[in-house]
Amino acid sequence: MQIKKSIERIPGGMMVVPLVLGALINTFAPQALEIGGFTTSLFKNGAPALIGAFLLCMGAGISFKAAPQALLQGGTITLTKLVVAIALGLGVDYLFGMEGIFGLTGVAIIAAMSNSNGGLYAALVGEFGNKRDVGAISILSLNDGPFFTMIALGAAGMANIPLMALVAVLVPLIVGMILGNLDPHMRDFLTKGGPILIPFFAFALGAGINLEMLLQGGLAGILLGALTTFVGGWFNIRADRLVGGSGIAGAAASSTAGNAVATPLAIALSAAPLIAASVITTAILTPILTSWVAKRQQARQPQQTEE
Repeated sequence: MQIKKSIERIPGGMMVVPLVLGALINTFAPQALEIGGFTTSLFKNGAPALIGAFLLCMGAGISFKAAPQALLQGGTITLTKLVVAIALGLGVDYLFGMEGIFGLTGVAIIAAMSNSNGGLYAALVGEFGNKRDVGAISILSLNDGPFFTMIALGAAGMANIPLMALVAVLVPLIVGMILGNLDPHMRDFLTKGGPILIPFFAFALGAGINLEMLLQGGLAGILLGALTTFVGGWFNIRADRLVGGSGIAGAAASSTAGNAVATPLAIALSAAPLIAASVITTAILTPILTSWVAKRQQARQPQQTEE
């Protein structure tokens, strides 16, 4: 059987296929992943640990010289997502009022578009990007939570700056960087392990998704996801290229974080189903966009070597 080749024919297949399988099982047979022991630890609750191991492995391939560029890349994409989300959200609110248009409100747009799915980003740049793109997650992790959403909604006083969340992301990256820069043999050993982890944490991420949320969000939620990936992605890709990136990192960041649904209910209660649908929609569309950008980049510069 040609399982691997069949999966790889799908854009971002090593990420998308396990993620969709995890979501299907969690939706229709959730008990199958809750039998305890190693099964539940790996397939249901394993995403954070597996992503941490992935970041350590990929961090080993980041040279100290490349670190400033990675920080610039991450900061630029993060700022772009925030500005675009605010502009579109406030624009809809100003033109159409609090009821919005096509079921989309300004609150929902800001909450969905100002976040990005860190796990999805890590998997996509691990498959299509370079080590510098992976390093950008050290800044992008700041928008994998409600802080910037709260700022955008004018309610920053209700949230704390997630400094420890940033530190928690940086630690495995830094440990990997130190090991990889001290010993080239460790760098080779660790970087080979990164891609192997992708389908495992992709499945675990999918196991946290319930496809019923798509029905609750309806067409408006799907439209919000498409807006996040394609409209927000257009700006993210150009911002990435503006600071020397290939556009892959910008495309990979064009998603909605799962915890965007948990934006304080006093602010986004009515928007929650829309945001939840956007999470699922972008989990499918963002890998397609990233794969397309990667193929175009490959066609433009076939002789380009990975930095």
